[in-house]
Amino acid sequence: MTQLIVGIDVSKHTLDIAMLQNDQTRYLKVENKLEGFKILEEWLSKYDCQEVHVCMEATGQYGNAAADYIFLCGYQVSVVNPARIKAYANSRLKRNKTDKSDALLIAEFCQREKPGLWRPPEPAFKVLKALIHELDALMAIKRQEHNRQEFSADVPLVDAILHEHVEFLDEKTRLIRQAIHELIQLNARLKHQHDLLVSIPGIGEISAARLLAEVRDFHEFSNSRQLTAYAGLNPRQFQSGISVNRKSRLSKIGNANLRHTLYMPAMVAKTHNPIIRTFCQRLSDRGLCKMSVVGAAMRKLLVLAYGVIKTDMPFDPYYAQKIDICS
Repeated sequence: MTQLIVGIDVSKHTLDIAMLQNDQTRYLKVENKLEGFKILEEWLSKYDCQEVHVCMEATGQYGNAAADYIFLCGYQVSVVNPARIKAYANSRLKRNKTDKSDALLIAEFCQREKPGLWRPPEPAFKVLKALIHELDALMAIKRQEHNRQEFSADVPLVDAILHEHVEFLDEKTRLIRQAIHELIQLNARLKHQHDLLVSIPGIGEISAARLLAEVRDFHEFSNSRQLTAYAGLNPRQFQSGISVNRKSRLSKIGNANLRHTLYMPAMVAKTHNPIIRTFCQRLSDRGLCKMSVVGAAMRKLLVLAYGVIKTDMPFDPYYAQKIDICS
């Protein structure tokens, strides 16, 4: 089967593209906007091939539009963690770094590793993620302004501007929260999964919305271990021979936004969720430090979230006992 392997190095304004076909390598550079996407589509359509596999790094906002367009053209698309590309480059002892060489590296990675295929999120999930990120940005700015208010400038104009800015941010935050609530209520799938998540003690309405926005589709993961690895919450061990045996730590190779989302809910769940409270107490009794216990609570909370979505049942602290009784 004739196949084209395409690697795309994404930047804010341009796409550097490397194509592998048999023993030939071709390059193209286009603007990172609709006109550039059309040029890329015309370029790919010139070559007689039965399959096109396009690979790019997950670069946040910069690559989303290109990935959406390429997917809609009917091509296979993979959006991979940049850490995988970096590790692959290190394994190849790559010393040069240019946009062109990076595109070729991504194409070679795609050809060798055959990463999983990507599909765009449903429109409602895309809107939810945009709203959540805007809410987080507004709240971060508001915290900064509140901190500045604590130390009066003794200049009436400055104090008045700070006060007005905080009021403005409060109003915009309220509007975003209302938009998130309405979006969830109007989408049957979002509402159902949101109701399942908030049944878990420790997960509130906004935390549940953040989980849905960051995970997107719990059903894409075959098991909870895959999901915790995606979040970077799986333990990372350091052991070699008999002389190196460090304490396990969180790998943190994954979705940092998802880990951030789980931190405060895990802190609440340590007190108010019976399963996680017992779990954390057992870890503390074994001598684990406070932050290790918190990390374990975050991982356990994510596993519970995965469980209620996959079983399509609200949280039940006695679920495991019922399974034992029935077996």
